[in-house]
Amino acid sequence: MTELAAGRPGPRKPRELRDVDEFLDQVRLRPGMWVRRSSLQHLDSMLVGYAVASEIHGSDESFDFWNSGPFSQWLWKRMNMTYPSNLGWAVEIERAAEAAGTPPMEMFFSLLDEFRAERGRTRSAQEG
Repeated sequence: MTELAAGRPGPRKPRELRDVDEFLDQVRLRPGMWVRRSSLQHLDSMLVGYAVASEIHGSDESFDFWNSGPFSQWLWKRMNMTYPSNLGWAVEIERAAEAAGTPPMEMFFSLLDEFRAERGRTRSAQEG
């Protein structure tokens, strides 16, 4: 496997990926290749397709990116929203990115890193 200077894995073929986290790491490397117009709404659609295909093929993989799933619930708290958005995480991140003058894909991956870090800390605290 090719390693990038920053220590992140390099580009891999889809058949080499084990889960949605590895898929998202590949999207991060080359978002323009994977996501039309770098739209988070398109990414959301891809992820839903991923989840549906996983269920059809009997995968036991947990999926955090449903609009009412763990990532969304975390995001609502992170964005200080008192109610879940019916528009979904992709639209809300795109809105926040526009307001902040940040590319939406960049904001998504920054938030994803925070979510992963907190999820990892929570798991460690429960295991320890």
